[in-house]
Amino acid sequence: MLVSSEVIKESGVQFGTSGARGLVEQFTANTCAAFTHAFITSIQSQFEFKQVAIAIDNRPSSPAMAQACAKAVQQLGLEVIYYGVVPTPALAYVSMQNNIPCIMVTGSHIPFDRNGLKFYRPDGEITKADEQAILNTAAEFKAVTDLSELTVCDKAAVQYIERYTSLFDSQMLKSKRIGIYEHSSAGRDLYALMFEALGAEVIALERSDEFVPIDTEAVSDADKQKAKNWSKDYKLDFIFSTDGDGDRPLVADENGYWLRGDILGLLCADSMNIEALAVPVSCNTAIEMCNRFNHVSRTKIGSPYVIEAFDELSINYGSIAGFEANGGFLLGSDTLVNGKTIKALPTRDAVLPALMLLSAAKENTIYELVDALPLRFTHSDRIQNFATQKSLSILAEAKEDPVEFIKKLSFSGVNVVNVDVTDGLRLTLDNEDVVHFRPSGNAPELRCYAESNSTEHSIYLVEKALREIRNI
Repeated sequence: MLVSSEVIKESGVQFGTSGARGLVEQFTANTCAAFTHAFITSIQSQFEFKQVAIAIDNRPSSPAMAQACAKAVQQLGLEVIYYGVVPTPALAYVSMQNNIPCIMVTGSHIPFDRNGLKFYRPDGEITKADEQAILNTAAEFKAVTDLSELTVCDKAAVQYIERYTSLFDSQMLKSKRIGIYEHSSAGRDLYALMFEALGAEVIALERSDEFVPIDTEAVSDADKQKAKNWSKDYKLDFIFSTDGDGDRPLVADENGYWLRGDILGLLCADSMNIEALAVPVSCNTAIEMCNRFNHVSRTKIGSPYVIEAFDELSINYGSIAGFEANGGFLLGSDTLVNGKTIKALPTRDAVLPALMLLSAAKENTIYELVDALPLRFTHSDRIQNFATQKSLSILAEAKEDPVEFIKKLSFSGVNVVNVDVTDGLRLTLDNEDVVHFRPSGNAPELRCYAESNSTEHSIYLVEKALREIRNI
């Protein structure tokens, strides 16, 4: 017999900001089974269920991982419902409606040589406390062998489409030309159906048979140019895309300019008349400056922290939501949209903010909606293949003397006026610029976020900071 906690520890797989992540070779059949046994065992005393749902993204390694998880579920005497390739929020939504737990096999935006597992209790995404419970659970199980094919159920896809198309008039997007950058997104077969159901003409763009690790928080220069070209060549009103598992949106306006995720989230929350927000510390300060919300709570980066903040917000506010700098929108309460109730979905979702933005832009262009916000501009990028321990060492020294650290980065003529260590190191300078460093929780990367009074200067801050970090 194997013991889940021992197998997990030996695998080297760790929880990041959203789910367990690691190299594909670390996710052996027994590692996947160990996580599954530990997850199910850790929640069985709190919930009653006889089924567990599983879905995957389009990574080459995902089907076999799903089969291993399914085998473990069956070892526990439970039934597996397999939804195949669907967006993470589609799996989470149908599972919450059925009051059963689920497992999503996905590495989100990280490279295809890595993968991951996301876990959802019957009441939603697991917390950081749940993660520790999974790691500490010593569930005994038999080694997993003889993986078998799984039969796909289409219920998750059908309910996900219905969730959104039912909110709006079927002609809301009439005369709109919408491009869908499909690449290898888990939801690429669903999005055209949604937009067409609302009256839009849809143009499919660049579907890929190979996995494409789209990072909505660090859009490549190539993808920026593609959007501008597509917008012009196809006369598009809007471009929609997501990361690998379909929980982070990437949308472009009428001119082919990709919106920052937190600006999209702000506009969505405003359009939904949300009273209180929970957002990570890395999000744009225009959220507070626009004065459109009764309360804004700032959290560590990662959807579990945003979700944890919902409990406190729900005491005083009727409509609550959250979003991240990467664009994922989390609906923390049942909310009225067009006189219809949309149920809470406290996990990142890509579709809701896109549709709410299009709804808000019926009277104005998307460009005009963005232009009406306070003029604070953000940019982010990362150094890839940068050892986490190296990042932690640099930031530990920087926290000891932030002023000296700014000098090492060759930022001259400025002083540090605020130091925020909520997550990483976030420095506010006396010229109102913000520079924020944080090791990624999902991969060996050092991320840098900057905010300034112009797009050009925020880009300059990030490029300069990361260049000097490499020298350090």
